[in-house]
Amino acid sequence: MTMTVWQSVITIAVVTIGTLITRFLPFLLFPESKRPPRIIDYLGKVLPFAMTGLLVVYSLKDVTPLSGNHGVPEAIAMAVIVVLHLWKRNMLLSIAGGTILYMLLVQLVFV
Repeated sequence: MTMTVWQSVITIAVVTIGTLITRFLPFLLFPESKRPPRIIDYLGKVLPFAMTGLLVVYSLKDVTPLSGNHGVPEAIAMAVIVVLHLWKRNMLLSIAGGTILYMLLVQLVFV
C-alpha cells in the first residue's frame, strides 16, 4: 500500500507535531522556577534503574542455556559490559562495547 503525496505530508506533519509536543511539554508543565512534584523527582531517580533491568530481561528472554551455544556470547558480552562500566564509568562506552562485542561473537565466532 502506497501513500499519496498529501497522506505523506499529513503523516510527517502529525509525527512532527507529536515529537514537538513530547519535547516541549515537560518544560511547559515544570518550569525551572518551580520545584517539580515529588512523584516526578522519585520517577527520575528510579526509572533509569527500572529501564536497565527491563532491557536486561528483554535481552535475555530468548536465551536457552540447554541448546545452541548455551548463552555463551550473551554471558561474555554481559561480563564485558560490567567490566567496562566498572573501569570507565561511562554508560555509552559500556553499552556500545558490549553490543559490538556481542555482534562480533554471534556473527564471527558462534556461527
